Amino acid sequence: MRLLIVFLASTLSGCASIAITLAGLGVGAGTNHYMSSVNYRTFAEPLQNVKQAVLVSLVKMKIDLDATERTEEGLVIRARTSNREIEIQLESVTETSTRMRTVARQDGALLLDAATAAEICAQTEKALLPHPAPPVRTARRS
Repeated sequence: MRLLIVFLASTLSGCASIAITLAGLGVGAGTNHYMSSVNYRTFAEPLQNVKQAVLVSLVKMKIDLDATERTEEGLVIRARTSNREIEIQLESVTETSTRMRTVARQDGALLLDAATAAEICAQTEKALLPHPAPPVRTARRS
């Protein structure tokens, strides 16, 4: 995608301002996603419900909980794997909605792991879904 935008930008003659704008937008959007690797998600659930779902997700993914601390905005959950440090911030937007910010950082590096951060959010979302009751077995008639 970025190569296409750069190619179009370099081949547009006479419209240098448009070419520069296109190149800047394409490169900026791609760079922001790959450089930040921070995952955000807002849930239509109270903070306590999201906190419980995050804890369930961490257990399911076998990620060890380090600490949970209250902040002015809500809550910070710190966890780790053998080679990742994970920070999950929960912010109460309203009484019934919570914003989740997830960062997974590789130990000893500036590199962020967007895939792990996204999966923690996805598992949290799954944990918040209502669980259907198991089917009731009835006796078969012969």
